[in-house]
Amino acid sequence: MSQEYSTLDELSELISDTVIGHFIIQILEVYGSFGPLPGFLLPFIEAFLPFLPVIVFILANSIVYGLIFGFILSWLGAATGAILLFYILRKMQRFEWVRKIKEQKQVRKVTSFFDRRGFGLMFLLLCFPFSPSALINVVAAFTRMSIQQFALAVLLGKAVMIFSVSYVGSSITSFASNPTKAIVIGICIVVVWAIGKFIEKRMHSTAEKIEKEEDREQVKDW
Repeated sequence: MSQEYSTLDELSELISDTVIGHFIIQILEVYGSFGPLPGFLLPFIEAFLPFLPVIVFILANSIVYGLIFGFILSWLGAATGAILLFYILRKMQRFEWVRKIKEQKQVRKVTSFFDRRGFGLMFLLLCFPFSPSALINVVAAFTRMSIQQFALAVLLGKAVMIFSVSYVGSSITSFASNPTKAIVIGICIVVVWAIGKFIEKRMHSTAEKIEKEEDREQVKDW
């Protein structure tokens, strides 16, 4: 909104001549008048209410706040909500009715599938805008995945997804005529994937070292 000539101005020139276009511009202007709060809060709430249109929120953030600030608000809100939901579900496993759900045959099949593929599968699913992120969060909470691994997959996967959508929204009037942006998004996916796998390997090696040290301590105690 602070830019001299923002994406909202471009969009206004493009669609404000129509009744629907004028209505959309008015909504976006009201949205921005509340400052950064709705930009963070709406993607955060979507983690708990998956029927909300998170793609619309991300696009609105990038149009109203610009690419960088809009991306940061969407990313922090969505990632914080997903990690908090994961943490709450993990804590709820102390309840018997939750454990019964976890032990159901179909649920165990899905969780074992995620356990075998770990970070890689989680990251890829979260990279795509239309993947069922709420369901992924619930399933992840029932797996053996640590909260650190889940947080890493969420932070990196949602960064790719949200940046790609924000990139479209921030220059929505020119994206169709500029295929270079699609190439940039593809490169980002590959780079973030490589970084995530590297960090995950370091986390695994550290965990193995700790387990070995604990086993040695137990042997010494005997």
